[in-house]
Amino acid sequence: MLTAFLLAGLVASLICNGLLLRFSQSLGIRNKNDITIRWSNESKPSLGGVAFFVAFIFGAISYAVFFQEDAIFHNRAFVGLMGAGILAFVMGLADDAYNTRPLIKLFVQISCGVILVLTGTVINITGHSWIDAVITIVWVVGVMNSLNMLDNMDGITGTTVLFILISCLAAEIVLYDWNMNIWTLTLLVQIGAILGFLRFNLHPSALFMGDAGSQFIGLFTAFFAVHHLWNIGEATKLTSWTGLFVTLIVFTPAAVDTLTVVINRLRKGQSPMVGGKDHTTHHLVYAGMNDRQVWLVFLIIACISSLLAILAVAFAKWGNPWMACFLTLYFFAVFAWLYRNTIVHKR
Repeated sequence: MLTAFLLAGLVASLICNGLLLRFSQSLGIRNKNDITIRWSNESKPSLGGVAFFVAFIFGAISYAVFFQEDAIFHNRAFVGLMGAGILAFVMGLADDAYNTRPLIKLFVQISCGVILVLTGTVINITGHSWIDAVITIVWVVGVMNSLNMLDNMDGITGTTVLFILISCLAAEIVLYDWNMNIWTLTLLVQIGAILGFLRFNLHPSALFMGDAGSQFIGLFTAFFAVHHLWNIGEATKLTSWTGLFVTLIVFTPAAVDTLTVVINRLRKGQSPMVGGKDHTTHHLVYAGMNDRQVWLVFLIIACISSLLAILAVAFAKWGNPWMACFLTLYFFAVFAWLYRNTIVHKR
């Protein structure tokens, strides 16, 4: 059953993306002559996110059919994920089509965070419910924007998210063993969908993820990070800060890129929220790498991040919360290298 859900997500993504590419030559292509923000100088459909959403809905329906005794639509957290996911996806579609205003996007992202909080998905780190609620909303908004910013070169965001979700799945296996529940199967379906998307998104890509993809998968990733990473302190009966360290390790590729861009733009007096070709990925190209090599660099960083996070979760289960703290040195090492590269190798 686990394999079936993984393959179902993969097949659904391959079919969905294949059909969209075949029958849509202009749908989802925005700003054909504007190559200031997008790294590629070719206009391609920004339709990859449709497959993510289709796979998610397909997975939910399949679970409801095969596990009728588990009323998933009575599960507050899952209903919250679905409601916020639909909102994020629709907002992303609107942005792909009409280039919506930043304040509208921010309002929708905050609304997504509020929906998760109201349905019980909260980062439990301070012990004060309202502070934890605010932290959760900021987390959701931050991840949705971070992954949207990282989606600037073929294969980067898809690969990063793939290993984040693999880490979430591995954390559940380490802490609870294999468990046939809605969370495990939903993760497997979405991992399959991302693998199917990467078939079309690796360099040279045939399509982009688009805002529909980055917003939905950002919300999806933020949700599972709260469930499976941030709150592992509850499962291991250790300090709640253990989850913070594990999450930082897992999100190293996205967090390093976002932090680097924010610092560099603030130093120049520029807005961090405006797109541009000043990301860590772009500076690796300025240093002499090609697009495929940049993807390989981020693949390696994401893979190591996932392995170290799983190791930290295992040590936490064995009663050692300090390994997670120690392994965050990896995040700072990657940040130091990539940030220095943006200073040394400029456009």
